[in-house]
Amino acid sequence: MTDAAAPPPEGGLDYRVAHLAERLAAGRLGELGVRLETRGDAVLLTGTVPSTECRDEILRLAREELAHHPVHSDLLVAGTSSPDHGEDLT
Repeated sequence: MTDAAAPPPEGGLDYRVAHLAERLAAGRLGELGVRLETRGDAVLLTGTVPSTECRDEILRLAREELAHHPVHSDLLVAGTSSPDHGEDLT
């Protein structure tokens, strides 16, 4: 009986996590505020990003780079809306 699933990509999980961190820092996003932690066979992404588009792109890259490993996200999107009232200074 043969396994129909594709074999996992080359390199260990730690190597692939380090490669992803480099891609995030050096790529179009220039994202340095995301932390990557291995948790057994899974990877947890934490931090704050400027937009939902940035978060979605980071998750896409993580799932691409870390194929065959669960990716969990605790990425927060920074609130960038303007205040709805003035600040009272006394």
